[in-house]
Amino acid sequence: MPLHQTIQFNPTTQILVWKITESFEELLDKVVLKEKTQLRLNGMKSQMHQRAFLSVRMLIQEMGFTDHDLHYDEFGKPYLSCHNYISITHSHNFAAIIISEETVGIDMELQREKILRIADKFVDKEFEYLKPDILEEYIKKLTVIWGAKEAIFKIRNEKGISFKDHIRVNPFSLNENKTQASLHFDDLVKNFNVYYQEIEDFTLVYAFEK
Repeated sequence: MPLHQTIQFNPTTQILVWKITESFEELLDKVVLKEKTQLRLNGMKSQMHQRAFLSVRMLIQEMGFTDHDLHYDEFGKPYLSCHNYISITHSHNFAAIIISEETVGIDMELQREKILRIADKFVDKEFEYLKPDILEEYIKKLTVIWGAKEAIFKIRNEKGISFKDHIRVNPFSLNENKTQASLHFDDLVKNFNVYYQEIEDFTLVYAFEK
């Protein structure tokens, strides 16, 4: 399947979402990979992971870049040869990227009950406003919180950051599709604007550092 969705968030920020329906061979035939990327692809044991990896390259090509423009720093954070920021995510049969002149992070997660079992590992202050009695809403809100914290972690990418202890997501409504969050780490406080939306049974979350 070609590009699933394009979101022009503002004049300098674009989000692209790919629904992965192609075979590994179909995707590989459509992308040009540098040697380092090909070796990384060859080392992946899961074909689903390989397909997601190639789908990200398809999205980059949709934006007019190539694999030769995409690099990773020593911490594994992606960056482009130009000055734009990029963040990458994939979950099951979806992949997405955000490219912006602003500092951004993105995450996409499948909404599922499994998140109930691990909530206490990444939620702290947020329990004060969450309502576990409305199960579907509770799962969706937990997924937004996880996605927000993952997106912020991708922005800061610093060793030692704890989702539970260091990142706080302000109260929010699922209908508003936006909230605020903050990172409290190493005597530093950073604030973020967070946006979220549903795509099929998934939650897409992206954050901008203020």
